[in-house]
Amino acid sequence: MNRDHFRGASRHIKGRAQTTVGGLTGDPARQIRGAVNQIAGGAQYAYGRARDRAEDIADDGRHFVHAARDHADGLIDDGRRLARETARRGEILGRTALRRADANRTGNLLGLAALAFSAGWLARRAR
Repeated sequence: MNRDHFRGASRHIKGRAQTTVGGLTGDPARQIRGAVNQIAGGAQYAYGRARDRAEDIADDGRHFVHAARDHADGLIDDGRRLARETARRGEILGRTALRRADANRTGNLLGLAALAFSAGWLARRAR
């Protein structure tokens, strides 16, 4: 409950009291002032409620933004971790491929020669 809530409700009650007193004493000016205070108090009370609701929505929005930021930070951290892991695995696989290629030089040369021969045979016009 904010200041406008409280002041609006108290002004509305004051206006009802003025209207009642004005009716009992037969004072139409007091009745009119009471009705004006009732309406103004109701409007101020409604404004206070709207302001509270707007503050609640703003708080919800801030909470949503913080939650989204935390989630995004988690995703970024996961992406960095996966990138490091992929780079590490790539290095391991690259070293393994180099070791195998170095260990099987003859077989690799024969394979490359067969590929070159096949590509040349497929590329020639007359078969």
